Amino acid sequence: MALAGTGRQRALALPVGLALTASLGFLTPAAATAAPAEAVAAPVTSTVGPKLSYVVNVKGGPYTAKTVKKAIANAGGSIVIAYDQIGVIVVHSQNPDFATAIRRVDGVVSAGATRTAPIAPAADTAIDSQRPLTSAEAEAAAARAGEGEDPLAPLLWGLPAIKADQAHKKTLGSKRVTVAVIDTGVDDTHPDLQANFDRRSSANCVSGKPDTTEGAWRPAPGESPHGTHVAGTIAAAKNDIGVVGVAPGVKVSGIKVSTPAGFFYTEAVVCAFIWAAEKGAEVTNSSFYVDPWLFNCKNDPDQLALVEAVQRATRYAERKGSVNVAAAGNSSMDLASAQLTDVSSPNDSTPGTRSIDPSECLDIPTQLPGVVTTSSLGAKGLKSSFSNHGNGVVDISAPGGDRTAFQKPDAPAADGRILSTGMNGEYIYMAGTSMASPHVAGVAALVKSKHPYASPAAVKALLYAQADDRECTNPYDINNDGKIDAVCEGDKAKNGFYGTGVVDALDAVRR
Repeated sequence: MALAGTGRQRALALPVGLALTASLGFLTPAAATAAPAEAVAAPVTSTVGPKLSYVVNVKGGPYTAKTVKKAIANAGGSIVIAYDQIGVIVVHSQNPDFATAIRRVDGVVSAGATRTAPIAPAADTAIDSQRPLTSAEAEAAAARAGEGEDPLAPLLWGLPAIKADQAHKKTLGSKRVTVAVIDTGVDDTHPDLQANFDRRSSANCVSGKPDTTEGAWRPAPGESPHGTHVAGTIAAAKNDIGVVGVAPGVKVSGIKVSTPAGFFYTEAVVCAFIWAAEKGAEVTNSSFYVDPWLFNCKNDPDQLALVEAVQRATRYAERKGSVNVAAAGNSSMDLASAQLTDVSSPNDSTPGTRSIDPSECLDIPTQLPGVVTTSSLGAKGLKSSFSNHGNGVVDISAPGGDRTAFQKPDAPAADGRILSTGMNGEYIYMAGTSMASPHVAGVAALVKSKHPYASPAAVKALLYAQADDRECTNPYDINNDGKIDAVCEGDKAKNGFYGTGVVDALDAVRR
């Protein structure tokens, strides 16, 4: 994923403050089989290529894994970590033929490079576009705040849109519930996040191997505040300081997965889901797509391996009790269409133009089986201008903001974006499906607080059943220029713009 202006960090804000993701497709059983081959790859004599990272997906069983690990060494690979729980091995190699060689090994299901650019050392990067809250806005909001409200509550138009303000009168959620924020890192020193931050469950997964060094989960100076913003929307404390989250009584953890340059690579995402699962996270939030491919196509062996690895990780997390929530993406695409065009992949080297067949290609993790795909609403309750959509693709919708010129909130709120926590105690506005997804993750945490023994499947069923039905918006001319910007298909109960409806926090705590 790219920082604003670089075209690489799709989870982060565009110059107008929009956060990106996209998705489609499934892995077929036939595509996941390995061809018969030799048991161990022949030793290599030289490693002359750039250093790349790979995932190697193996069949079950410790004996198979042991054999494959020996073959990895013989093929010029160095194992970073082996997630034997799901049969995924993270490897570094400078052998240009490493993937080809290891795919021939008996017991290997798939293997592929997680990037097209060499592994690079950390580098400074610019912060993505955002708008900080001004002191004048903060003072005006505090003057309007009612009794018992946090000072900036009047600016949080997204909370009443999902009835979270009413839900807070009944419960704030349980401290026993943790939402794992898989993102750019979380600044847990923010005064609105300190009380609800779960340090024990936080880590840095950028290398593919969890690093629990103190503060490793935080964004470094100059890195994006995206994950901190997401965390605030989920669980900023109700403490009379600033903003308040959808579920201000639950915990959040920070699992950092983006490189200093803003890329979210497969090995980091796999690490994050495994870490969240092992630490018992009840909900995970993913407001990104996995770089470098906007869509991963099953007829490409590298991309097939990335899908398989992340899919194994999300399924493992769900089996361990996590509800996985993700953003639908901000490319204004109809993800249910017969044909799409990708002009941004691979985003870590030289992008090209590809025709995308949705039956063969998908984005990850948002469209993996079991993941809650979330579209975005603006302040007027319409699909955000940038939000992806698709009948049968979008599961649910929530406030993510929009250009104020398209959907301006009612007073006293004035900005059409979402206000939440930023770095160094600041408060910032951002918009995107990245901001919609944490609203749903927060409500999922409230459902889990109300029903502590509910399975992930039961929590998702309640989310969908309790969502407020929203009819299709047709014609949809969001900028009033006389041209139709998107077409919504489906009925009031479920459609391509809003899925099963707008998430409802009040129903989550009273039923």
